[in-house]
Amino acid sequence: MMAEEKTVNKLLTILSLVLIVGALAFWIAWGAAFNGWNMFDKNYIGVYAIFSTMFLFGLFGFLLARARKSESAQN
Repeated sequence: MMAEEKTVNKLLTILSLVLIVGALAFWIAWGAAFNGWNMFDKNYIGVYAIFSTMFLFGLFGFLLARARKSESAQN
């Protein structure tokens, strides 16, 4: 059972980091291609909606994986 938890935590951590890196790469590539760095411009709100969703899911997934890891270490 312990090996399964470690595998799940590793997969969750990897997926979370992929989401964070993907969000940052998407934001940088899109901003460079279309020169749209102003997040308060209404023309670019969709890009920041995608970026923030990907980034926050990655961040919360990473925090969840760390919490699960520390919880399993205590048991």
